[in-house]
Amino acid sequence: MRNASNHRAIPRRRLLQLTGSAGLTGLAGCLGVINRSSTDDKSTPADSAPSTGPPETSKRLTPETGSVTVGSGESYDSWFYNGQYPGPELRVNEGERLRVDVANQLPTPTTIHWHGVPVPNPMDGVPGLTQEPIQSGDSFRYEFDATPAGTYLYHSHVNLQLDRGLVGPLIIEEESPHVEYDEDITLFLDDFLPTEPNLDAGNGMGERPPYEGLLINGRVPDDPFTVDVEKGQRVRLRFINGSSATTYHIGIGGHQMTVTHADGQPVDPVAVDSFLLSMGERYDVIVEADTPGTWAIQAAALEDEEEVAQAVLQYADAEDSTAPEQPQFDGPTLEYEDLRSRDPLDVDGTPDRTFDLTLSGGMMMQPDTWTIDGQAYPDAEPLKIREGEHVRVKMTNHSMMIHPMHLHGHFFQVGDAVMDTVIVPPHMGQVTFDFVADDPGDWFFHCHNLYHLHSGMAREFHCV
Repeated sequence: MRNASNHRAIPRRRLLQLTGSAGLTGLAGCLGVINRSSTDDKSTPADSAPSTGPPETSKRLTPETGSVTVGSGESYDSWFYNGQYPGPELRVNEGERLRVDVANQLPTPTTIHWHGVPVPNPMDGVPGLTQEPIQSGDSFRYEFDATPAGTYLYHSHVNLQLDRGLVGPLIIEEESPHVEYDEDITLFLDDFLPTEPNLDAGNGMGERPPYEGLLINGRVPDDPFTVDVEKGQRVRLRFINGSSATTYHIGIGGHQMTVTHADGQPVDPVAVDSFLLSMGERYDVIVEADTPGTWAIQAAALEDEEEVAQAVLQYADAEDSTAPEQPQFDGPTLEYEDLRSRDPLDVDGTPDRTFDLTLSGGMMMQPDTWTIDGQAYPDAEPLKIREGEHVRVKMTNHSMMIHPMHLHGHFFQVGDAVMDTVIVPPHMGQVTFDFVADDPGDWFFHCHNLYHLHSGMAREFHCV
């Protein structure tokens, strides 16, 4: 699905600047319409018995088959959580004990990964590594403390199930936000695949699956999700990239954005006109509603600037029939080096252990293989670390594609930003991050392009 756009392609040199180039080495909801009845997300109160622990919140997720109508009205069969696409927003308070009961109604095993949340290892949702998959007809309870506060997502970690629709937002609300706002709205981006995912379709040099369209909160640009505002309001927008293989360049017509959180973690506010958002990344921004009218919230695919996802920022009293004005993408774009964490990690000084990793693959001789240091997962040696160590990871991208690299169970520091997913730019781009190995166990580390992951671009950190 293509839509006219004012988006301008980003030259390679500029992309390297924005995402941590060789020069930065060493720097540390409105849903799709479901054509079936189904249970919604349900929260149940904590047990009435007295408890000395934190407050408890229980929710239910049912992975199941269903059909969805996107855009033109054609119905597509796929897999969903609670019959919704994307899955229901799970919103809890910081510090609560979260219990999620998962009843697998799919014809195949599944799991759920809580992307970005440092959950206990047995709750991390990686099949064969942290848990056995939930068999068809069986149930499993995930239980963990909802901390730290932030914008996260949840998704299946089995095969290509994420690209079938098994993905949704998870919001842990702060006790004391460091910014003020009047409205809090989640914008969930996804690349919609109307057919069963095929590993070959997303491999090779620059290839992406045949997506039907790019969506925000399950809606196409011709039938957009609308953010209704009044002049003078401060609106918090939580951007989540739940896509399988699409990186976005995001801007809002007529408005700057003030970035307040990166991957859910608070940063010193920084004003920008646009930012890149790769698979698994999240940014929270504040928008000052000071320019009445109807404006496009546009997310243009970095791989094809004419392919866009779009929502609408609409002021009260604006004409409903007015075409939204597009962003120009001609102002400052966020760079990782702009981000300053308000709670940096303790990673000063010389690391106890350093890994120099090469990301490669997708070449003509082996277009269906992606590797880390020449090894394709699962036939790859684990990266061994010890509890309490300061670990440094240096990555060099020998391929021609972006790789959003995600570490389970830990936050890491890139420069002055605390994150869990970071873009490594193509064509010898380099990024370095540091983290503290503070949780023993086997932790997954991988590219969050779903097709690169399942073609080998993954390793395990073994922390003992």
